[in-house]
Amino acid sequence: MTMNATIETAPEPDAVSQRLTFVLAAACGMVAANIYYAQPLIAPISAALGLSHAAAGLIVTMTQIGYGIGLLFIVPLGDLVENRTLICSVIMLGAAALLAAAFSVHALPFLVAALFIGLGSVAVQIIIPYAAHLAPEAIRGRVVGNVSTGLMLGIMLARPVSSFVTAASSWHTVFFASAALMIVLAAVLWMTLPKRKPVARMHYGTLLLSMPHLALHTPLLRRRALYQASLFGCFTLFWTVAPLQLAGAFGFSQQGIALFALAGVAGVFAAPIAGRLADRGHSRIATLVAMLLAALGFLATYIGVPGSMLNLACLVVPRSPSISACRATSCSASAPSSCSGTSSAAA
Repeated sequence: MTMNATIETAPEPDAVSQRLTFVLAAACGMVAANIYYAQPLIAPISAALGLSHAAAGLIVTMTQIGYGIGLLFIVPLGDLVENRTLICSVIMLGAAALLAAAFSVHALPFLVAALFIGLGSVAVQIIIPYAAHLAPEAIRGRVVGNVSTGLMLGIMLARPVSSFVTAASSWHTVFFASAALMIVLAAVLWMTLPKRKPVARMHYGTLLLSMPHLALHTPLLRRRALYQASLFGCFTLFWTVAPLQLAGAFGFSQQGIALFALAGVAGVFAAPIAGRLADRGHSRIATLVAMLLAALGFLATYIGVPGSMLNLACLVVPRSPSISACRATSCSASAPSSCSGTSSAAA
């Protein structure tokens, strides 16, 4: 299959090469990292922009709001628009927003830019279904698991990278560098990805209106959405509070917070394992284990006196495996359309 082939039918056995899987995984990691660069930098960014301690959470919240809006209104376009064009366009939107954030010296422009950074980051949620559509059913879980590994690696490395760069230069440098990376990434994906033109059976407005119908009549979708919402909520809660707690109760510098964040990188190994379990029909077991790991991880934070070394050690208990495992099983336990914001099967 040539790089300009249009995929409209069942995927060929060799539709997803190891090289293409690596490119998709790397793209997911680079794009997803944009959402999380600011989390350990809340203190220096809020100080530079004149935000109060109470309003500092908006630095992260605005990005998540933009991400949520993108999930609702941009990701469904994956069922209508040629996917390579859509992915590259959304990534370039993120690059423009990152540049705006890098140049910001006041709170309002930065927060608006953060909103659009979230919008641009939903390219991840177009890439993962794209990979699932390319992959034959027999190896779909493995492919999605490998791509999710790149996603989780980007999420977990974003914090230490941004902390180290800020300590060496400034937080502005983080956003300048990421904007440049997104421009290069969009060019590489444009030259590398096969085209995929969905067989559109409905208009955009009808597609949006079909989502409540899907939620009401697809029990699997409701369950997986609940799992993802709960786990991602826990994940975001932890990583929004942890940098402030580490800087306050434990007196960590930006380098110390970066080293703490590196401990979570172990979670990337969970995604390919979960994907293979899903291929073998064990997605329920993998999902249950993921949720139990998350619950036990939070319970462990109560061990030891707050601010003690024992308490710090318990904070390092990895929570990322639960997120990556649940993501991989959610996207591979059913048809590829279940990985996206909508389903073409609903037509």
